[in-house]
Amino acid sequence: MPPTPKATPAARKRAKAATPATIGPRYRVRMHKLHAHVFDVELDLANPDPAGQELWLPVWVPGSYLVREFARHVLDMHAFCGRRELGLRKTAKNRWRVEPCEGPLKVQLSVYAHDASVRAAWLDPSRGFFNASSLLPAAAGFEHVEHELSLEPPPGLRWGVATTLPARRVDERGFGSYAARDYADLVDHPVACGDHLRIAFRACGTPHEMVLEHASRLREQVDAKRLAADLRRICETQIALFEPEAPRAPFRRYAFLLAPSPTGWGGLEHADSSVLICAEADLPHPRDGADPGVGYRRLLGLCSHEYFHAWNVKRIRPQALTPIDLERENLTGMLWLFEGFTSYYDDLILRRTGLITPQQYLQLLAEAMRAVQATPGRNLQSLEQASFDAWIKFYRPDENTPNATVSYYTLGGLFALALDLHLRSRGKGCLDDVMRLLWRRYGRADAPLRDQGVPEDALPALVREACGVDVRAWFERHVQGREELPLKRLLAGVGVELGHAAPEPVDALGLRLDGAAHWPMVRFVRSGSWAEQAGLCAGDVLVAVNEQQAGAAALARQWRRAQPGQVWSAHVMRDGRLLSLRAPLPEPAPGPVQLQLAARPAAAALRLRRAWLGV
Repeated sequence: MPPTPKATPAARKRAKAATPATIGPRYRVRMHKLHAHVFDVELDLANPDPAGQELWLPVWVPGSYLVREFARHVLDMHAFCGRRELGLRKTAKNRWRVEPCEGPLKVQLSVYAHDASVRAAWLDPSRGFFNASSLLPAAAGFEHVEHELSLEPPPGLRWGVATTLPARRVDERGFGSYAARDYADLVDHPVACGDHLRIAFRACGTPHEMVLEHASRLREQVDAKRLAADLRRICETQIALFEPEAPRAPFRRYAFLLAPSPTGWGGLEHADSSVLICAEADLPHPRDGADPGVGYRRLLGLCSHEYFHAWNVKRIRPQALTPIDLERENLTGMLWLFEGFTSYYDDLILRRTGLITPQQYLQLLAEAMRAVQATPGRNLQSLEQASFDAWIKFYRPDENTPNATVSYYTLGGLFALALDLHLRSRGKGCLDDVMRLLWRRYGRADAPLRDQGVPEDALPALVREACGVDVRAWFERHVQGREELPLKRLLAGVGVELGHAAPEPVDALGLRLDGAAHWPMVRFVRSGSWAEQAGLCAGDVLVAVNEQQAGAAALARQWRRAQPGQVWSAHVMRDGRLLSLRAPLPEPAPGPVQLQLAARPAAAALRLRRAWLGV
């Protein structure tokens, strides 16, 4: 059950005294303004607060830690008691108060929906989608009673509905009414409307489906059998990880809601569904053959990530988000556990199911290591700090973000890798044992501490309980501290060799440029690099390096002939002026990380590698 906002004594008394059928808020969503991208919403409340009903809209959506201010998309709002329009005024950025009234209350609002991400709402002639947090205002005092949602089809279109909300009265396409236990439950069930291709399968006996938008265009272009088979393997492997003795999913059914797009990417977890965006080219084609390619493996990794969240964050929750407060930031220093560990397991599950080879998995690990290697912010910000500051830093990147912060997803995943290999090397368990203990203690329906959430400092003790290894010093160095992870040593212990490729010229100089072939623009300057010492900054147009036109080929040619200490010059345009900049080249840093399986690992290392990768 997802967390819910805290109830006031008055709200609990009102909920106990009334039945859900009469007290529960009832929403009606209409989709007849497709070209205007506007949802029309009605909220009916049978017995509003006689002192004046207050309404509020969440400011963020769980799973994406940024205040998004959904109230900014409300175009207008009106309240009625019968035929009489009531006074309604805004009392806060996301709150409204209706004047006192006797009898039923009806609130009407229009909401602009043109956010193509997984976090808000979208409506146009091709599809409709919404998270309730961005569309349906809560009735204050009624958050903890049953809610009803009615969906009306857009005129003239044969759309269907995809949601895991329990249906009450719906037609063959899914339009009609649905029930939610309370407002938090409503927020945790996204709704997708459109032309759907449904791909059904069962995992450990539980019904699952992938629902793809734009069915008429994609029906003949998608290998549905491959998708169903591969997703089933992912889901069953994850279910068995948490419940190895009697594999059973913690939900009655699950849906992957996927909206392919030309270039989009992203995902958002929910208790029994996930919302996904991928590039159309990532979908498997019936004529792809044995290997559909990197894009498809990336899509499977995204599905694996969001599915793992059904356990790790939706049910095993941090104490700081138990319960969730939808009106303000919920600060926690543990996102490295809930996002980072999930990022570790998403691709590892693909390896354990045999959907990728060991070397393909190592390539994915190397990409993560290269991303952290290219982030000087790891020397300034610990994993705990990165988690706590997610609300103000991670989701608000700028030109200096890599210098100032580190991703708790990526570095958190590498910490999970290091911890897993450290435990395995001690021969006293592995990270799987820790995750199962977290599940039994904090996540499962019968977990004794389910309603309390995982305390900020709980994990070292849980690791010791599960595996018998004291990791307090590890956490001090690598979670609270900023010490580099000993990945080379740990990987060698499982027969994996870590090396470095030759550095790319632009990376070696500390630059990130846009894609222009001639006179590219500087997007980022890495701290401590030649580019910073020379005085380049984001926004500069790079005209020439060493009096040669600044193109990728010219830079590569010059870099091959360069020597440390040699003075290089750059000419840039900044604020309409041509500047000449100079600095000596530093000693070259290691190039991008490369990983490969050792040809002849020791017998002990080979045993550990096989257990780790599921070979």
